[in-house]
Amino acid sequence: MTDRPLTLMAVHAHPDDEATGTGGVLARYAAEGIRTVLVTCTDGACGDGPGGLKPGDAGHDPAAVALIRRQELEASCGVLKVSDLEMLEYADSGMMGWPSNDAPGSFWRTPVEEGAARLAELMRHYRPDVVVTYDENGFYGHPDHIQAHRITMAALEMTALTPKVYWTTMPRSGMQRFGEIMREFGEDMPEPDPAEAAALAEIGLPDDEITTWVDTTEFSGQKFDALAAHASQGENIFFLKMGKERFSELMGMETFVRVQDATGAALPENDLFAGLR
Repeated sequence: MTDRPLTLMAVHAHPDDEATGTGGVLARYAAEGIRTVLVTCTDGACGDGPGGLKPGDAGHDPAAVALIRRQELEASCGVLKVSDLEMLEYADSGMMGWPSNDAPGSFWRTPVEEGAARLAELMRHYRPDVVVTYDENGFYGHPDHIQAHRITMAALEMTALTPKVYWTTMPRSGMQRFGEIMREFGEDMPEPDPAEAAALAEIGLPDDEITTWVDTTEFSGQKFDALAAHASQGENIFFLKMGKERFSELMGMETFVRVQDATGAALPENDLFAGLR
C-alpha cells in the first residue's frame, strides 16, 4: 500500500464534455476523496461566440471563443471539485467534414503518436487507477472525440500502467427516452433521413452490454451547475432547458463499458473503482 490517492483520469475533447458525459462521476469521486484529473484536448474555438455567432459567421473570433471557453471550463471544474485540470490546447477541429478538420494545428490532423506521447507523460505523472474516455466512434462521430479515444488508447500502450479503462456510453433505452424528452420540451425534431436514422440507432449500447452503471443522483445538481457554467454554449446544451429539478430526476445514472481491467471485479458493476478499494 502507498499514500498515493486513488486517481480518476477523464480524457475529453472539448470544454463542456467533462460535464455532459462524466460530471456525475467527477463530482461523486471527488466527494469520496479520490483525486480527479481532467484532460481536455482542444481549445473549443469552434464553439459559439458571443450572441450565438457560429464558426464562419462574420465576427466569430476563434481566439476570443477559446479564451471564454477556458474560463468556463475552469468554472465547471470548480463546481465539480476537479483536483487537476490539464489542457492539451490543440485547435478545435469542428464537426466532421468542416474545413477546420484540416486546419494547421487541429486536433484531428495531429499525428496520434504525438498526442499520445503528451498524454502518456500525464499518465506517468498522475498514475491513474481509472481512465475514462470515448469509444472508437467518439460516441457520436465527432472527429475530436474519435481522436481523444485514439490518443488515450495509444498512450496507455506507451506506459507500463494497468488502470481500469472505461468508455462512456448510453443505454439504447435511454436514447429512446432522450428523444421523448426533447419532444416534451418542444424541440423541433424533423424526421432524420434513413442514413441519419441508422447512425442514430448505433449510438450507445443495448442495456445488457453496458458493464458499469454508476448512480450519481446525489450529484446531479453539481452536474447541472457545471453545464450551466458553459454559458456561451447554452444554445447547444439541451439539458439546461429541463431545469435543475427535472434534470436531476432524469440524469442521475452515468453508464460505461469496461474495456481493461486487472482487478477481476465482477460485472455488471456499480463503481468505477470496484476491485480497487
